[in-house]
Amino acid sequence: MKERLSGFLLMAVVVPMALMGYLVLCWVGLFGRAERGRAGVRALDHFVNATLFDGYAWESVSSHAWRDRHRRWAQWVIWVTDHFQHGHCQRANKREQPLVDLMLAKGLHRQTIF
Repeated sequence: MKERLSGFLLMAVVVPMALMGYLVLCWVGLFGRAERGRAGVRALDHFVNATLFDGYAWESVSSHAWRDRHRRWAQWVIWVTDHFQHGHCQRANKREQPLVDLMLAKGLHRQTIF
């Protein structure tokens, strides 16, 4: 229960900051440095993967889709990304899987509060 309460209080602070970050990302995407925009999009990608697709916070949607390519949502992501860059999800997974393996080996997916 303590973890849930702490998480709720933390999210009460983080969510407004995330909304502000999204607005800044839109501005940076139009007028800012490409490196800053890329970092923001990557962070947003990892956030979407962790929240909507129940993936790891340190993994992109593309990498997760390749890892779970037998699932319908993953097949759709692979199909869409292949229209922009053939083999994108497979390359993303090849690049990110060693990091996922390291995080799992170090136990960073386990409870960290209390």
